[in-house]
Amino acid sequence: MAKKVSMGLSKSLLLKGFQCPKALWLTKRPPEFVLPERPDLEAKFRAGTEVGILAQQLYPGGVEVPYEGLTVPAQLAKTKELIEQGADVIYEASFSFSAIFVKVDLLVRDGDQWQIHEVKMGTSVKDVNLDDVAIQHYVLNGCGLSISKSFLVHIDNSYVRQGEIDVHQLFHSEEVTTQVKVRLQHIPDGVRELRETLRQLNEPDVDIGPHCTDPFECDFIPYCWQHIPANSVFDLRGRGVNKFDLYRRGVVTFDEIPLDQLNAKQRQQVEATLHQQDTVHAEGVQAFLDSLWYPLYHLDFETFSAPIPKFDGTRPYQQVPFQYSIHAQQVAGGDAQHFEYLAPPNVDPRRELAEQLLAVIPEDACILTYNQSFEKGVLRELAKQFPDLADALQQRIANIRDLMEPFRKRDLYRWQMQGSYSIKEVLPAMVPELNYKELTIADGSAAMQAYHTMCAMELGEELDQLRRDLLRYCEMDTWAMVKVLEALHANIITQ
Repeated sequence: MAKKVSMGLSKSLLLKGFQCPKALWLTKRPPEFVLPERPDLEAKFRAGTEVGILAQQLYPGGVEVPYEGLTVPAQLAKTKELIEQGADVIYEASFSFSAIFVKVDLLVRDGDQWQIHEVKMGTSVKDVNLDDVAIQHYVLNGCGLSISKSFLVHIDNSYVRQGEIDVHQLFHSEEVTTQVKVRLQHIPDGVRELRETLRQLNEPDVDIGPHCTDPFECDFIPYCWQHIPANSVFDLRGRGVNKFDLYRRGVVTFDEIPLDQLNAKQRQQVEATLHQQDTVHAEGVQAFLDSLWYPLYHLDFETFSAPIPKFDGTRPYQQVPFQYSIHAQQVAGGDAQHFEYLAPPNVDPRRELAEQLLAVIPEDACILTYNQSFEKGVLRELAKQFPDLADALQQRIANIRDLMEPFRKRDLYRWQMQGSYSIKEVLPAMVPELNYKELTIADGSAAMQAYHTMCAMELGEELDQLRRDLLRYCEMDTWAMVKVLEALHANIITQ
């Protein structure tokens, strides 16, 4: 006998179902399939919780209905009690109607009515946010509360921190009452349709599509996309042909794609992959190599960002550098000397990092980066923050060259790059013995999460190990550049 599935829903489950009913069905009936962990989601959840707690200061003096430590019935009872006692502001107020459970970030009394204030850590109002508030409005109306106004409270990324956080400048509150009322009309039918889907014993027949990543990347992509082989239309890089249009027409693998429908780079990717062909335009590669000079300093930054600016003089989501790695070569093909910097946790790293970087990199050195716009952006922000260092930093910016250039232009293309010029694809194609697979921290997103984790840790071996992992990852980025540059020289020699 099939296990009975609960019809109980939450706001997050409804939003998941509105995006894709199959995703909701799979959440209630998990498949026998191991889904990969999503540490990025855990980090976002923690950041969102921090933002929500800070936003409570917009309406001080309220009472919170905690999620942890109270059962759902206890949360509902506590909310009802607070309303009956005349509370003007309730944080995380809890309601249930038609077996739908919601928590309201900020519930503010407005005479005989109430205002909903939904807090988001984004920087603008999105359609899915309006659905979020509409669900809350629907449930609260069902519980007998009259809603006068609805607001979306989001981050204002023009705010610059100076001293204690000013919540009235950090947050922007936008009234969305009219838009929410329009969406509210569709909630009952939407809920009914999702419950009908949940009653089905068989997995819903919903094919993959743009909804898999819009508005959120679905947890079940690895499961639902199992039938898509390697070298499919979805591996085509860049814009151009509509990949889902080809897929719906039954065109899936590279050898099925009409080449005349592809742009030049996509066509090159397909033909190079099918025939395992490489391309070298020696003149273009040589022109790039001729643009470099010695001493040459390979540079890579790691940065963090946060919705709540951590240090004075920073904005929400500003990329703040906390680490760099440098490999310096005095002559072409010479030994590479390594320099590194990793900030201590919870200390504004920018001044020390900038000073040490200027001390390491000579004024006349060529600086080689991978994706120069990122490193230039970091240095420009440092120059803006520290006027006394600005001239020296601008001099370094002027000396930056981009190792990505010959790969972006496809002056050198190897079929293993899969149409990408990311260092993560270029490195194994150019230097097969090197890769990031053995690293505990293997990409910039993980490095950013590691920095936030580091700031929350106590002194000890665990913190020391995390710092070693960060140093090893950043060092790999610049060592990879050294080896890729060597491989570029070798390709020219063999032409």
